[in-house]
Amino acid sequence: MSLQQAGARLSAAFAGRAAGELPGLIPYVTAGFPHRDDTPALLAAAERAGCLAAEVGLPFSDPLADGPTIQRTSQRALENGMTVNLALEQVARARAQGVGLPLALMTYVNPVLSYGQDRFAGDAAAAGADALIVPDVPLEEAGQLRAAADAAGLALILLVAPTTPDARLATACAHASGFVYCVSVTGITGARTEIAQEAMDLLDRVRRVTDLPRALGFGLSRHEHLEALRGHAEGAVVGSALLNAVAANESDPAGAAESFLRGMLGGGA
Repeated sequence: MSLQQAGARLSAAFAGRAAGELPGLIPYVTAGFPHRDDTPALLAAAERAGCLAAEVGLPFSDPLADGPTIQRTSQRALENGMTVNLALEQVARARAQGVGLPLALMTYVNPVLSYGQDRFAGDAAAAGADALIVPDVPLEEAGQLRAAADAAGLALILLVAPTTPDARLATACAHASGFVYCVSVTGITGARTEIAQEAMDLLDRVRRVTDLPRALGFGLSRHEHLEALRGHAEGAVVGSALLNAVAANESDPAGAAESFLRGMLGGGA
């Protein structure tokens, strides 16, 4: 698959949504959780469930943006022997097995710097990734990573939050590609019961400065959240609630993931 095709896959997924649809669901899976080699099967389950795209989290020992659930899954994955190289191999394996949905790699800057930014972006694209999410790279310091991503044909997904000032929000959206990752709360990841009004306000603020798709993340956990976002966001990220469901059924993680995701989309298991 060419880099040009890989870069187009995420945009095409969003463009294929019909007006008035639920936001496209973007599940987050931790590479190497619950077992080292589960990642391809979990991505295939996400595709069968009808998800728009998926995030593959590369576990890191100091995940600053992540709450207790993803911290636990990252620690478990590291104990299982997960590495950056192995995660990329598993993405490539998922592609070889026929997984076609867009894939975004989510990690932190230390592993990327250790690997080498240009090499990381190139190897990620070669494995079949479509985008990178590196939440602890400040906008002002993202130039080299953006250049590496551009050269590899990858979208660099930037995060904005309710506390992001208007001027900075406009700058971030001007430099974003793929979609704008809208953080629903000020804080870390983790399933929550309601979508805060500040999250809805953020989605409106983003729409005023860019036509890029908006994906809301941090705290989404059930179908009602997607219904509440209809017409306000083009994508919705689910992580902790999905991983909790997978952890509760480690004998069949792909089955647990598919059942949970179908339920979140409003369908049966």
